[in-house]
Amino acid sequence: MEALHSRIRFLWIGQGILVAAVLGIGLAAADQWLSVTVPTVATVGVVAVALVLSVVYALLLYRRWHFELQSDALYLERGVITFVETAVPFVRVQHVDTQFGPVERVLGLSSVVVYTAGSRNADVRIPGLTPDRARELQDTLRDLAVESETEDAV
Repeated sequence: MEALHSRIRFLWIGQGILVAAVLGIGLAAADQWLSVTVPTVATVGVVAVALVLSVVYALLLYRRWHFELQSDALYLERGVITFVETAVPFVRVQHVDTQFGPVERVLGLSSVVVYTAGSRNADVRIPGLTPDRARELQDTLRDLAVESETEDAV
């Protein structure tokens, strides 16, 4: 099983910080403009708990996020509260994209998105890859999908 690049933790922690900040701003706004009294210590406490939980969640998620290319499919394992195992047979792969947003580019990361046939969970995203590894994985998945086109997609 292959793990994600360790810098993905910074992205996930940053997302948690953003959520905590929005939560703090929301509580401060409620105290200021609504008829709700929210003590400052309560706001600080809620934001602090949100920050700690988001850091712990990001670190645990990083430890549990793995993927592997086997002979018949792409296998993924991920999750903290709910653990999810996914198998994407190569015969179901429609196309593969490499994506990298502005924050991912700053961190030197990209994601591979595998679009599959079917309506439920029709795409699978593998975050936290270096751009070179993402392109390599994209090419490999594309080649394996083309090779398996002659097989029955059962």
